[in-house]
Amino acid sequence: MRNSFAIAMAVLVTTALIGGVAGTVAGAQPTISTDGPTAGAQPAVGAAGATGTGPAQTDGACGFPFNATDATGETVTLEERPERITTINPSAAQTLWELGEQDRVVGVSQFAFYLDGAEERANVSAEFGASVERVVDTEPDLVLAPNSSAADVEPLREQGLTVYHFPAATDVEDIAEKTETIGRLVGACDAAAETNEEMYDAVDAAEERTADVDRPAALYPLGGGYVAANNTFIDSIMNVGGTDNVAADYEGYPQLSDEVILESNPELLLVTDSEAAILEQEPYASTTAGAEDSYVVMNVNYLNQPAPRSVIESTTTLSNAVVELQGEGSESTDGADDGSSDGDSSEDGDSSGDGDTSDGSSTDGEDGNETELTTADGNASDGDGSDENTGDSAPGFGVVAAALALLATGLLARRD
Repeated sequence: MRNSFAIAMAVLVTTALIGGVAGTVAGAQPTISTDGPTAGAQPAVGAAGATGTGPAQTDGACGFPFNATDATGETVTLEERPERITTINPSAAQTLWELGEQDRVVGVSQFAFYLDGAEERANVSAEFGASVERVVDTEPDLVLAPNSSAADVEPLREQGLTVYHFPAATDVEDIAEKTETIGRLVGACDAAAETNEEMYDAVDAAEERTADVDRPAALYPLGGGYVAANNTFIDSIMNVGGTDNVAADYEGYPQLSDEVILESNPELLLVTDSEAAILEQEPYASTTAGAEDSYVVMNVNYLNQPAPRSVIESTTTLSNAVVELQGEGSESTDGADDGSSDGDSSEDGDSSGDGDTSDGSSTDGEDGNETELTTADGNASDGDGSDENTGDSAPGFGVVAAALALLATGLLARRD
């Protein structure tokens, strides 16, 4: 288990660099409108998201036909309530489970197998991303494609499937907006509103819990020097949970040098491996967190997936750990004690366990954020810092080759 840190970045890299350009395409925020008498009563989701509250909805205003413009600028039309739903990334599956709509789900990615009963659905995963053939075979009325699935959207639409593609979710408000959107797409608006209320209550509780304690300088390593930085779902979780992200001066998921990590000197590491193997490795072993064996074990399925239960569980785990560490000094805290899993299931829910990482796998948080990996100087990186990519277009061959190289070295992680 101590060597599990070596498995750190595959899907993080592949979805970030091969398929991860969503959020930069037309329509960075979706808009929702309805046909018929209720048209006009439904404000744009993007506008509502700016307030952090979202439009008030009831199932009475949740009818069909329904039109919505997704993150690609495509107008998605649902003539009637979808009865067969396929999700190609786990955060959307988690949200449907949270809304109580799992009985309508006919296909999921392998990384959603941690959800109760998900293994009974068709596995639509391919080696990279989704299998178009497998998705088609599920005969879905609706395919939900979170932002790390950007490369899969057009091939699925070419098969005549109705696909809704989500923008990047980089904070709690974005998660609430995405939850509301999914609720509207599947006709479960009341459940979405109730779920968001529970999520915001958990956020308020976490912030209140840590209001009077010192905020430790924290870091969530993803392997290979990559970390979760500013403008990511994970950074938002870290802030709500009562920590200060030492990588906040950077954007997205940058690759930091050993020198930069040592200078940032985190006091607390977020890990997803109960043995916290990364604390024995440089440069982390030479930080305050390494010297004092200070870490908190997070549930890998929740920390890396931008969905409501992820927010609830992750902010609760982290805020409880911060309070406990303040009271007991620098001791490790196993986040699984609060009801979260011990992280043995793989990062985004890969029940096979082959993706469990000690340093924090990746970021479904990247579903939460489609930012490409970058080097510490701010340049986009293909994994070795040699290639640049603005993120405004699909990555080039060098980026893909680097992603495959990281994959080959066993740096495995997942996101969305």
